[in-house]
Amino acid sequence: MENFLSNIVGDIFSKKEGSVLGIDIGSSSIKIVQLSRKNGHAVLETYGELALGPYAGKSIGEATNLPQEKIIEAIADMLSEKEVKITTNVCGVAIPFASSLMAVIEMPVMPQKQLESMIPIEARKYIPVPISEVALDWYIIPKDKNPDTEQIPNPNEKTTPQKLEVLIVALHNDTLIRYKDIVTKNSLNVSFFEIEIFSTMRSILEQEITPVLIVDMGATSTKLYIVERGILRSSHMINRGSQNITDELSKSLGISITDAENLKREKGLLGEVNGIKIKDVVTLTLSYIFSESNRVILAYQKKYDKNVSKVVLVGGGSALKGVVDVAKSSFQTEVVAGDPFAKVVAPAFLEKVLHETGPEFAVAMGVALRRLQELD
Repeated sequence: MENFLSNIVGDIFSKKEGSVLGIDIGSSSIKIVQLSRKNGHAVLETYGELALGPYAGKSIGEATNLPQEKIIEAIADMLSEKEVKITTNVCGVAIPFASSLMAVIEMPVMPQKQLESMIPIEARKYIPVPISEVALDWYIIPKDKNPDTEQIPNPNEKTTPQKLEVLIVALHNDTLIRYKDIVTKNSLNVSFFEIEIFSTMRSILEQEITPVLIVDMGATSTKLYIVERGILRSSHMINRGSQNITDELSKSLGISITDAENLKREKGLLGEVNGIKIKDVVTLTLSYIFSESNRVILAYQKKYDKNVSKVVLVGGGSALKGVVDVAKSSFQTEVVAGDPFAKVVAPAFLEKVLHETGPEFAVAMGVALRRLQELD
C-alpha cells in the first residue's frame, strides 16, 4: 500500500461530492485512484496499491493468476483500507490488454450500413473464437490529411480502389461476465469497462500529432502501442516484464525472490551489490524488451513512412530508478516516463513522489479521468 501518500492526500482533500474511482486489476497488484472535480480541475483525493502475491501465497511483487473469489476479496480489502480512505463506490474498471483482441483491418469504401454488416464478417478472420462469443466494437480510422504525406496521383498509373482502415476491438463475453461479477459483489457502481490501453492513452498523452510509442512494462508482460493523433494504430505484446528482472536478480545474486523484489524497488537499476552492478544483471530482459520495441517502431515506419517521435514508458517496470536512462540509450528518439498525476491537482510537496510513482498508475488514472468526465 502507498499508505504514507494516501494518508497525506486523504487528509488534505476531505470527502467531496462527485468523487470517482479508477480501478486497475493487474497480475501482481490492484491500483486505485480517487478523483473529484473542484473549480473545473480534476483533484487527486487518494490512491493506493495492493499487492496480490500474498493472496496466492507468494511474495509482494510476484504475478498471480487468482481465482475470481480472491480478486473479490482483495478489492474488498482495498476499499476498506483505512489508510487509503476511499469514500465512494462510483467507478470505472480497466480490463487487461491480454483479455482483448485488437487489430487494424482494411475494408473497401462502402456505405455505412453495408460496412456495419461486413465488418463482423471480416473480423472473424482475426478472432479465434465464434463471433457470437465476443463483444465486438470498431472504429474507422480517419485518413491522414497532412499535405506533407499525401501523394500526387500519377495519370499514367492505374488507380487502386480506396480502402478504409478500421480498428476492431473484441472482448470475450466470459471476461465481461467475470468483471461484472467482481464489481457487483463489491457493491461498486460501475458505468464502464475499458481495455487498459485506452485508459493509458487518456492519462499520459496530450495532443501529439506525430506517432508515439507507449511501452507498458507490467509484471509478466510488456505491451507496446503506437498511437497517432489520439488513435491506436498498432499493438504488440512481449512475454517479459518486471518480474523477469526480479528473477534475474534472484538467480545472479543468490538471494530470495522477496529480497530481489525489495532490492529492485529500493535501488532500481542503480547501485551495486557485492561489486556487481544491478544494471548489468538485468540487461538480458531490458535489452530484449527494447529491441522488440525498436522492431515494432521500424515496422510501423516502413508501413506508413512516418517516424515515431517519442517513446513513453509506463507500468511498474518503468518506475524503476534508472530505467529511463537505459531506454534512452536504446532508442533513436525522445524517451520519457509517463506522468499521469500531472493531469490532476495535488499537493505541491508531493510532486516529486507522484512523478516517480506515476508510471504505475497510468491505467487507474485514465479510468478515473473518464469516469469523472461522465459526471460533468
